Amino acid sequence: MEALLHYVWKHKLWPLKPLATTRGETVEVIDPGLQNRNAGPDFFNAKVKIGQTLWVGNVEIHDRASDWNAHGHQRDAAYDNVVLHVCGEVNAEVATDSGRTLPQMQLDVPESVAQNYRQLLVADQYPPCYQIIPSLSRLTVHSWLSALQTERLEQKTEAIRQRVERCEGSWEQAYFTTLARNFGFGINGDAFEQWAQSVSLSVVGHHRDDLFQIEAIFMGQAGLLDLETLPERHQNDALNDGYFARLRNEYLYLQRKFSLQPIDPKLWRFLRLRPQNFPHIRIAQLTQLFYQKTASLSQIVACQTAKELEKAFATCATPYWQTHYLFGSESPKNPKQLSAASRRLIIINTAVPFLFAYGRHRHDEKLCDRAFTLLEELRAEQNHITRMWSQCGLHVQSAADTQALIQLKNEYCDKKDCLRCRIGYEYLKK
Repeated sequence: MEALLHYVWKHKLWPLKPLATTRGETVEVIDPGLQNRNAGPDFFNAKVKIGQTLWVGNVEIHDRASDWNAHGHQRDAAYDNVVLHVCGEVNAEVATDSGRTLPQMQLDVPESVAQNYRQLLVADQYPPCYQIIPSLSRLTVHSWLSALQTERLEQKTEAIRQRVERCEGSWEQAYFTTLARNFGFGINGDAFEQWAQSVSLSVVGHHRDDLFQIEAIFMGQAGLLDLETLPERHQNDALNDGYFARLRNEYLYLQRKFSLQPIDPKLWRFLRLRPQNFPHIRIAQLTQLFYQKTASLSQIVACQTAKELEKAFATCATPYWQTHYLFGSESPKNPKQLSAASRRLIIINTAVPFLFAYGRHRHDEKLCDRAFTLLEELRAEQNHITRMWSQCGLHVQSAADTQALIQLKNEYCDKKDCLRCRIGYEYLKK
């Protein structure tokens, strides 16, 4: 309930009665202050008139006044600048570390707000705020989606920054790792990231003009040249497959030469995967892409439009995999091109966040702006999240909107964090 008290204080959703301290002094909240989500008082630099005195300082909020002592604030000098203690129930006197007795005010949450909040928490319909969405103004929706879009890019930027650190400062290796992760298209994302981290671009660079050797390193590092990765019924077929034997022998030579260590092949998941998404096919597409030299970090940074990026990421499987899905198991010929929809996902999840993160790193606002422009250019994604919001009346027009709505569901709806959501705010005050 304390979170709801924070919310009521922040948005000044006061009950319909005068505010007063427990000692009967009137309280006028001129500015509730800046909310602090880290250690220390809950709101900084509030302006509160108590009686005839204007106080500028911090405000602390608790469910019960006794929580002040329970949390040890009476011994913490960081709380000496608190000018008002706001509580759901005032059940004790409190003082600061300097010995000053604090004025306290009991804040009653308006019944309508409390009832609306309970509805959001227990509603069966998903999202619980669906009733109010059609009535929201276009300005409210647009401003919230814009904020969510930026928030999602910031979140992805932090993930990329951490990846760069793990890659010892190499943005090219971090980019390759990010690209590979997104070639996992969800189900094999973690395995692809671990695989990419095991692939040294400096090693592969020695053989960049040899498609066969690139594929040998890529498949070998993935552990896919280990017979145990194949279903038992396919193992004999692979042993009798000349290409598998050549690829395996080439990898064993390169493995000794460069001291390569493959990942555990058990990381790969095949259950309920369409053959088009088998790791072999996705790695063959990445092999071709790497060999084509069209989608390196520098080339992606040079692309100005979504169409240029779609062309850069255009790839197909290497020749062997155009007639196979597994080693030794022939299938009708199919170039297995990366589909237009898949390329758009790669742009949304790899190129756009990397442009934004790289722009931040280089203090290049043009790259950051281009990331936003690209999202506006790209067609809206079609998935269960975007369909859910569309059914509620939130219609999308571009990938910028869909990325915002994915952020909304993952970071607010799923976590029941309605108090930080602008749609939740509109619902609570209705």
